[in-house]
Amino acid sequence: MPFVALPVAADAPVYLDPSYSPVERAADLAARMTLPEKASQMNSSQSAAIPRLGIAAYGWWNEAGHGVAREGTRNGGGPPTLINTTSYPVDLSLGSTWNPDLIYREATLISDETREIFRNNTLDLSLYSPTVNLARDPRWGRNDEAFSEDPLLTAALAGQFVNGLQGQTPSGETQNGYLKTIATIKHFAANNSEFNRVNGSSDMDERTLREYYTAQFRDLIRNSSPGSIMSAYNRVNGIPAPASVHLNDTLARQTFGFGGYFTSDCDAVYEIQAGHHWQPANAAAPLDQFGRTAYAQSAGEDLNCNAGYKDGKNYGNTIPAAVAQHITTDTGIYNENDVDVSLVRLLTARIATGEFDAEAQVPWVAAARARLAPGTWTNADTNAAVTETPERLAMAREVAGESTVLLKNDRGLLPLRVPATGAYRVAVIGTYANPPTMYLGGYSSIQGSAGVAKSVTTYAGVRAAVLAANPDATVDYLPASDPAAAAGYDVVIVHAGTDDTTAREAHDRADLALPGGQAELIAQVVAANPRTVVYLETVGQVDLPPGVPAVLWSSYNGQQKGAALADVLTGAVNPSGHLPFTWYADLAQLPPIGDYAIRPTATTLGRTYQYFTGDVTYPFGHGLSYTRFRYGNVRVDRHRVDADGTILVSADVTNVGRTTGADVAQLYVRTPAAADRPKQRLAGFRKITLRPGQTSQVTFRVSVPSLAYFDEAAGRYRVDPGRYELRVADSSAGRGSRANVAVTGTLHAVPEVVTPRPVAVGDAALGISQRVVFGTGSRIDPQLTVSLTDETLAGYRTLGDSTPLPAGMRVRYTSNRPDVVSADLVALQPGVATVTATVDYRGRTARGTFVVLVRG
Repeated sequence: MPFVALPVAADAPVYLDPSYSPVERAADLAARMTLPEKASQMNSSQSAAIPRLGIAAYGWWNEAGHGVAREGTRNGGGPPTLINTTSYPVDLSLGSTWNPDLIYREATLISDETREIFRNNTLDLSLYSPTVNLARDPRWGRNDEAFSEDPLLTAALAGQFVNGLQGQTPSGETQNGYLKTIATIKHFAANNSEFNRVNGSSDMDERTLREYYTAQFRDLIRNSSPGSIMSAYNRVNGIPAPASVHLNDTLARQTFGFGGYFTSDCDAVYEIQAGHHWQPANAAAPLDQFGRTAYAQSAGEDLNCNAGYKDGKNYGNTIPAAVAQHITTDTGIYNENDVDVSLVRLLTARIATGEFDAEAQVPWVAAARARLAPGTWTNADTNAAVTETPERLAMAREVAGESTVLLKNDRGLLPLRVPATGAYRVAVIGTYANPPTMYLGGYSSIQGSAGVAKSVTTYAGVRAAVLAANPDATVDYLPASDPAAAAGYDVVIVHAGTDDTTAREAHDRADLALPGGQAELIAQVVAANPRTVVYLETVGQVDLPPGVPAVLWSSYNGQQKGAALADVLTGAVNPSGHLPFTWYADLAQLPPIGDYAIRPTATTLGRTYQYFTGDVTYPFGHGLSYTRFRYGNVRVDRHRVDADGTILVSADVTNVGRTTGADVAQLYVRTPAAADRPKQRLAGFRKITLRPGQTSQVTFRVSVPSLAYFDEAAGRYRVDPGRYELRVADSSAGRGSRANVAVTGTLHAVPEVVTPRPVAVGDAALGISQRVVFGTGSRIDPQLTVSLTDETLAGYRTLGDSTPLPAGMRVRYTSNRPDVVSADLVALQPGVATVTATVDYRGRTARGTFVVLVRG
């Protein structure tokens, strides 16, 4: 449905006029508020209603990590859990699909359902999803929320999740003129251990922070423009993440180009004081409730989630007093201009979803109401699970099937060969195979009776599939107390797993053992019947007894998990999942979970497939099929390339088996330099489906600058010269086929991100570091920061810290309303205008914009 601008009343205020941009409208709306009203808009779970301006109470904290699951309809507490909404596989299962297109389709259905059921189809559209922290340690309690251990894979998959949630195209472009919902990528940054997540410090060098813990955030920002980022509870190198100018401003905004709003985790601003007892270098004492507000909000923490760990103090009731105290922070003197900048970001997001526009103006609203009549859905089992449509349940089943990884298949036990007639006996064993309530992962919706009726357990799924193939067959569910009974069956399916008693938010694992004697059960069943298949549905890697002939793995696989598993077991779906993490041989190989180093040392073996030097049980990227694939004939379009250049890498993939199947062609690059570089890194991947005997060519485009390393001494990325090995294989340990390229020269950095931070001339002397509102006649200092492609920053960094722009860099300014703000940056008359700063340097042009609200 195309966007059509509707006429508005001639005297309508700017914030209600869609002919202005969302940020211009937000600036106008913010300028109409008193300081207490501004502060009231900066709390989550709910910001307050302001009836005189037509502003409704708005719930910012809503969840949709693997299906829309919570809506923030109450103030001051966590959002109520939704009943009977579609529950899809969790992020780690999505990670094992290695299929961005599939994830985009799922996320599109999630945002459809969100628009259908949230208040008036227009409110509470900020979703605290997805989690994009990396699965760098199998003990982490939230590994099921991670997509993978690799930044590139995570960014590629989570990027399509963001695009689907926000209603963007797969290339990240806005559709229909509005955001469908607002995705919040979390938790920024290095929030990968639960035992100390609230008050611990994640310590590492700057190289590790940039190359590993924030790289996926960088790529998501650049490719998918997420509307929001959630900062973490923890400190990073001693500074609480919510108050970190380095994280929130220097990296996210100035270097990566983030243009949305930051929200705190709940209640991370409180923890600056209560948990961290943080005393900044320029403070005379640890911060109180006003100091924590001033430091966090001026550092760019726009929204304060005031639910969770809390003391009743929040942005809403501390900002006015903090402004009155003129607190010196890391960015200057805390003042109302800081508040304006944050509030404009928040209001821009709400306006961008169409909240303040007529229903006919917003295609997402019309589409949602066409699918589901207003008032049809209520948050109770009486809704009859109406939004769990056949299309959405089919998607949950498809994703669950594609996420399932065949780890091992000795003697070709799988797929099951069910005869069409005659006796055939199948036993299904395990508590997780036939539970009264299926565990679906954290932040799941509740399945009432109507939702349960649309869900499929492992036992139900296997029974239905086997009996459909052979009505004479017998499929029994056996109690775990009698594994000897398994001996008399043609095949035994053991469903083993974990749930939130094993690992969850706020609880890491101490070991990798299957809970509740499940390992012993598996060993006894295998001893009784060698035709045993074990399906593991877990938070991540677990220890298994030896001798299991066939092993399937997924993480928590949604409400259609049983049907999907049956599809894989019977061969209706040929397994194509690949591990998105390294399955280590022994937990003792890893350093403590609180050690955030990645590279190996004299006493540690490192972490992840990039650096780990020990033995593994299954490598990153591993996944078997019911057919076989051969990789060969890797070739490059050039054998010598400049550090600024691009390489095209091609390879042939052939299905040499007898069954149609899909595999993931994975491109790994080995750099030539010092021992502290990665052994290899994923540089591209593509999932392809091939018929028996079919050969397909896969091609990858590799930007040589993407293979750079961060040189801490120089404060920039550099490319190692020398010979690079490029290998296309089916896992990080696969032999595959390889080619070499010689890289020469050095990076020639060009502009990538332009960030204006406008103030009025003379503001710096007053400690004012940013503003939106200017008086008539003000001369505007844009305080321009230019981030180059090697991540060096030129120009303004923060108050009192600037460097000259490089020689030869040209900057020019244009105004969309030169009668309000002139091109030479003078505020001429009341109104609002957008100023564009255009930077030219070394043949590259980059632009940044800022909005000026001029008052008389």
